[in-house]
Amino acid sequence: MITIRSASSAMEREPLRSPFGFKGGYLTELWQSLVRLESDQGEEGIGLGVQSVLWSDREVFIRSGELGGNRLMQQVTRTMIAAARGLAFETPLDLLDQLLPLAQAYADEMNGQRVSRTFVLNSLVPVDQAAWMLSAIRAGSSDLAALVPNPVRDALGYRHTALANIPVVAYGMSAEDIRKLLDDGYFLLKLKIGSDPEQDGDPEKMLAWDCKRLQLVHELAISYKTPYTESGHIAYYIDANGRYDTKDRLLRLLDYADQIGALERILLLEEPFPEEQKMDVSDVPVRLAADESVHSVLDAIERMDLGYGAMALKPIAKTMSLSLQVAMAAKTRGVPCFGADLTVNPMMVDWNKSLAARLAPLPGLKVGALESNGPQNYANWELMQTYHPAHGKSWTRTELGLFPVTDEFFAVSGGVFAASRHYLAVLQSDSDGQGV
Repeated sequence: MITIRSASSAMEREPLRSPFGFKGGYLTELWQSLVRLESDQGEEGIGLGVQSVLWSDREVFIRSGELGGNRLMQQVTRTMIAAARGLAFETPLDLLDQLLPLAQAYADEMNGQRVSRTFVLNSLVPVDQAAWMLSAIRAGSSDLAALVPNPVRDALGYRHTALANIPVVAYGMSAEDIRKLLDDGYFLLKLKIGSDPEQDGDPEKMLAWDCKRLQLVHELAISYKTPYTESGHIAYYIDANGRYDTKDRLLRLLDYADQIGALERILLLEEPFPEEQKMDVSDVPVRLAADESVHSVLDAIERMDLGYGAMALKPIAKTMSLSLQVAMAAKTRGVPCFGADLTVNPMMVDWNKSLAARLAPLPGLKVGALESNGPQNYANWELMQTYHPAHGKSWTRTELGLFPVTDEFFAVSGGVFAASRHYLAVLQSDSDGQGV
C-alpha cells in the first residue's frame, strides 16, 4: 500500500508552430501539466500531462476560450493533488477510482455546468502517471508489464520490434507537406476531417470540404507503396472528432471515397458522431474506432455492442489506468486497440509507446501502431526532446515511418520512470502552478 504524504504541481506553456485545426476549431499552444507525489516512505513520483481542452470538451473551449479552458483544467489538476494527500492505493487504478468522482464534481461546479468525463480524465493524467512512477519505485522495476495487475496483463502479450509512427494531416497542412510525409516513409496517415470552412456550422459545406480533402490526400498517396500494410498501399486513418450529425451524411462521405478508389485504403474511421449519439454502426463499410466516447470500461463495451471495431487507447489523455482496463475489455471481445496521440511531449510519446508496443497489430498492418504528431506541431520540439532522460536512444527517433522498439525499451518503459532534470526544475520554480 502506498500513501501519498505530499504533492505539488506546476505547468509550462508550449507554443505551436502554427494554429492546429480540428473539431472545427484551432489550438495555438498546449499546456504541459506537471505533478509531484511523495509517498509515506519518501519516494517521489513525477507525472506529466498535456492539456487539450478543444479535444476533450469542445463546448468548454468555445465558451471559455483557449486560455480560460486551460485555466479551468489546470485548476482541476491542482485541486485533485490537494485531495490526493493522505489517500492510499494498492495500484494506480485504485487511486484513479478515488479521484475521478471528486474531479468530476469539482470541474462541473467550477464550469457552472457538466463537463465531459474526457476533460476530467485529461486533467488527471499527470496524477495517474506520478502514481505509476511511485509504484515502479516501490516495486523496484521500470517494466510496465511487471507493474500491471495480473488480470489486465493478459492484454499486453505482444512485444513489437517496430511501430508505425502515425502523423496527422491537419486542416491547414499543404500538399507539399503531405507529400514530404510520404517521401519520408510514413505509410499510415491520420486525416483530420470535420472542418467548418466558413465558420457557419453548415454540415453540407463540411462534407464538401472533407470530400475535397480526402481526394487531395488520395491523389498524393496513390502512387506510393509500402511493405508494412497487408495491401502494400498507403493506409488512411480518418478522424472526424464527432463532427458528423447523421449516419447518412457519413455514408455519403464513404460513397465518395469509394468512387475515387480510397475506401479500401481506410484502415480506421474514428469517432464520426457526437458521443451522445448511440446508434448501431455495424453497417458502416469501414472499421470505426471509439475514442472520446470511451470514459470507462462500460462505455467501451457499449461502443463494441454498437459495432465499433477498434478502441483508441490514450494513456497520455485519459490515464494509463483507464487505458489498461479498456484494453482488457477489448481483448475479451477480440476488438483491436492502438495508441492515439494528444500532441504530447517526447517523454509522453514513450509513455504511450509503452502500451502500444505491447498491443496486437491492427488488421491490415504488419506492425504495431502509434500516433505521434508532436514534431509537426510544437514550435520547440527539438529542445523538448532534450528534456527526455532517454534522449538519443534509438526508440525516440523515427526511421522510414517506424519507431524501432528494443529490449532495452521494454525493460525501462522507454525511460519515462527516470526523472527529467528540466521538468524537476519547472516544478521547483513553479510549485503549485503559480505560472497560470
